[in-house]
Amino acid sequence: MKEKVVLAYSGGLDTTAVIPWLKETFDYDVICCCIDCGQGEELDGLEERARLSGAAKLYIEDIVDEFCDEYIMPCVQAGAVYEHKYLMGTAMARPIIAKKLVEIARKENAVAICHGATGKGNDQIRFELSIKALAPDIKVIAPWRDDRWGMDSREAEIDYCHAHGIDLPFGNDQSYSRDRNLWHISHEGLELEDPSAAPNYEHMLVLSVTPENAPDEPEEVSITFEKGIPKTVNGVEMKVSDIIRELNRLGGKHGVGIVDIVENRVVGMKSRGVYETPGGTILMEAHDQLEELVLDRDTMEAKKKLGSQLAQTVYEGKWFTPLREAICAFVEKTQEVVTGEVKFRLYKGNIIKAGTTSPYSLYSETLASFTTGDMYDHHDADGFITLWGLPLQVRAMKMNELKNENKK
Repeated sequence: MKEKVVLAYSGGLDTTAVIPWLKETFDYDVICCCIDCGQGEELDGLEERARLSGAAKLYIEDIVDEFCDEYIMPCVQAGAVYEHKYLMGTAMARPIIAKKLVEIARKENAVAICHGATGKGNDQIRFELSIKALAPDIKVIAPWRDDRWGMDSREAEIDYCHAHGIDLPFGNDQSYSRDRNLWHISHEGLELEDPSAAPNYEHMLVLSVTPENAPDEPEEVSITFEKGIPKTVNGVEMKVSDIIRELNRLGGKHGVGIVDIVENRVVGMKSRGVYETPGGTILMEAHDQLEELVLDRDTMEAKKKLGSQLAQTVYEGKWFTPLREAICAFVEKTQEVVTGEVKFRLYKGNIIKAGTTSPYSLYSETLASFTTGDMYDHHDADGFITLWGLPLQVRAMKMNELKNENKK
């Protein structure tokens, strides 16, 4: 019996070329594992492709609901956004993919896990940190960092496949480098490698239209939440994954959630990408609108800081860590009051508020109104301002005293 390796398999040229390379280099039986996070039609024909490429077995694992419930929603609830813009569609998916690879490796008694991430990107870190945390005894193979790989272009990979009897319909693809799941699709390469160039949205977009091409009429949408979890869209109850699908449809139709980012990768370089996250952008905004109504000031301030820290933690591949668990435990506690309904209009890339209600609302019309009410006496502000501004006043008095002494 040969030893086995589990390969994170997408069916693309890179991971197809890896199959004969693993067999030739290590004499392994290759167990392909495709993790379905909502890639859609990208999974078509995978079984035949894996077989023709020499794989001993193929697993296709549907983890869409687990991805939504246990990875996406904690980040939504935390408001975890990397560098103020990136909603982390790829970063959230990598740890659950790694978890499933480990599960298959245990099932198959494999000695190694192989991924096709390059030596320049973030994904190698996310995969390998997750595998180290879950299965420190399993070897990780990263062909792009192995001197025996020897292929540095699509042409070289195609030639290698042909030389090993793999004649699949791969060509010299001139499209963007993309990553897709239920939450988003990312685009890198081509004109995006020049930060002075505008994105060619007409050529690029998959889930969305540009705001200019969106309908001229706004569309009313409502979302209800219970303890921070979305429950309905426009009155129709759905599970989280179906809510994201529906919001993707609505957001894509109205040009919502298209961002052009130059981000700082973990490995030290800057990279540029365009992300389409229509449903995620809507869901994050709706959740934020509800939280601003129900969370007190101190909790919101603490949550903003921890949300930013969670984004950094997840982006850097540290999902399976005590820090990530602790931040999520804090966030989960805050969600006990995040229940209510959020209404808004979608219009040409914009999400326009149209009213928020919650049984836990901390907004008091009596207090906020310009009309004097029983709970607030305007004169109370006199003493408050005196004490609140006392440090400023004392410092100013001292500086003036020193200034006058220096004039003598």
